[in-house]
Amino acid sequence: MEIRNFSIIAHVDHGKSTLADRILELTQSVSEREKRDQMLDSLELERERGITIKATPMRLYYTADDGRTYLFNLIDTPGHVDFNYEVSRALRACEGVLLVIDAAQGVEAQTIQNAYLAVDNGLEILPVINKIDLPAADVPRAIEELEEVIGVPGDHAVPVSAKTGENIRAVLEGVVAHLPAPQGDPDAPLRALIFDAVYDAYQGVIAFIRVFDGRIRAKDHVKVVSTGKTFEVEKVGYFRPEPTVSDELGPGEVGWFTASIKEIADTQIGDTVTGAQRPTDDPVPGFKPAMPVVFSGLYPTDTEDYPKLREALEKLRLNDAAFSFEPETSEALGFGFRCGFLGLLHADIVQARLEREFDLALIATAPAVVYRVVTTSGEELEVQNPSELPPPDRIETISEPWVALSVFLPEEYMGAAMGLLQEKRGEMQDIVYHGHRVELKYDVPFGEILYDFHDRLKSLSRGYASMDYQFTGYRPGDLVKIDVLVNEEKVDALAIIAHREKAYDVGRRMVDRMAEVIPRQMFAIPVQAAIGGKILARATVKAFRKDVLAKCYGGDITRKKKLLEKQKKGKARMKQIGTVEVPQEAFLAVLSSEE
Repeated sequence: MEIRNFSIIAHVDHGKSTLADRILELTQSVSEREKRDQMLDSLELERERGITIKATPMRLYYTADDGRTYLFNLIDTPGHVDFNYEVSRALRACEGVLLVIDAAQGVEAQTIQNAYLAVDNGLEILPVINKIDLPAADVPRAIEELEEVIGVPGDHAVPVSAKTGENIRAVLEGVVAHLPAPQGDPDAPLRALIFDAVYDAYQGVIAFIRVFDGRIRAKDHVKVVSTGKTFEVEKVGYFRPEPTVSDELGPGEVGWFTASIKEIADTQIGDTVTGAQRPTDDPVPGFKPAMPVVFSGLYPTDTEDYPKLREALEKLRLNDAAFSFEPETSEALGFGFRCGFLGLLHADIVQARLEREFDLALIATAPAVVYRVVTTSGEELEVQNPSELPPPDRIETISEPWVALSVFLPEEYMGAAMGLLQEKRGEMQDIVYHGHRVELKYDVPFGEILYDFHDRLKSLSRGYASMDYQFTGYRPGDLVKIDVLVNEEKVDALAIIAHREKAYDVGRRMVDRMAEVIPRQMFAIPVQAAIGGKILARATVKAFRKDVLAKCYGGDITRKKKLLEKQKKGKARMKQIGTVEVPQEAFLAVLSSEE
């Protein structure tokens, strides 16, 4: 039986998961009873937010017009820029891709990015123009953009409507005709790539593999190339979409195996599995490990949950190789972890999964990028946490990460978008016109587009703009650390690094927000933002006042003054020895508002 391994890639919301649903229906891969929308989105979060987060494999059988039956391995992938890494892993298991383009929106930022990923991996591309049932659909324009912007010939492009199911069969015929079959030698030593893995409490690690050469069966002894550890295979199988046990997996097949692997560290995603007796000399070239670009501290609200949080992070890390963590402590928040993510959505999803799947209550500190600091003594440091930045007099230079940003949007929103990019210290590189749409190419400091940039870009373009970025390197900048002081004591969890020009605005916002959420005491509490020893902004939490003059009616004014003076001294003394406990809610309010 001939095999075709292919992935569905597209910009977010162009209809990948819906197309996958229609393909499953057409090949009768799911029974009527199991049918639901977005079949391959298995995480509760994916279904709730309507986005794909994990790449999901599935085996189908299709009888083509030539009467032959083909075995398809289909992998649905995420479209959001933060999950690019999931896409690159899925592509390593395929020979071809369906590149889905919205007939009304045309080519967008992530479409280009994913298409280039496929080309880099040497995959065959079959374009699918989706949503032809929309009144605004313009198939010829979408094909023209495909050829002009990405350089993929549009002569095999298949116009479909995944919603109504129109022309879906033509897509499968296109897969048979235009995507290559996998090459592999069943008698060669086993060579399989681990492209994903999940942890199961009963079976240990379940590794998702794509077999290139050889066969893998139960009771085989296999070796993981990077660690050199050997295991005995317990079960092998494929996905339909639930894991189904089979006798063996041969060349070109996508499936899974379990081997009582207890330690999560024993299987690295991107690793090669081979036979213990007959190992291969030629491991599958792995993909580059993902480099986290955004760092944020995660702390349990209840300090007793610290061991539980560590275990949860380890399990999540297995399933999401782009995420990293290391322990850290904070005076204000106690013990926690400094976690690295690929972007803000990625950070948000990881936090939501920890809270849901592992039942943890967490506080996340404001996300920050990694800064490179050269001290006056010539030492080079990488600073992930703003509170670790050396004092200003010890710093020679601070460099921040820059990204090459491309923004796609209709022409009429160009002015507003350029204004926003200017405000974010962007440097224009190029403007490219694609019909009625414009691509703005800018170099921007990554820290500037971290918080609210995407939301503001979407709102000023009525949702039409799309963006994509790639890390370009570090450049020195005029950056300062802003500390927040409550009652003249620094709160380490609230320190942030900002550009000197914007320091006042950032500091002002933080102290005003903080003064709103700190509970009032019997004495006035100053909340200040400072750079080194220089105070930028101040807000005061007003004190409660006891009415000491209540019993003193009429009579001499000096008596009243004495009582007020006495009260003032008492308050000054309280302020010197009184400590202000900043409640958890205050951190939550300030850290969330900073975004």
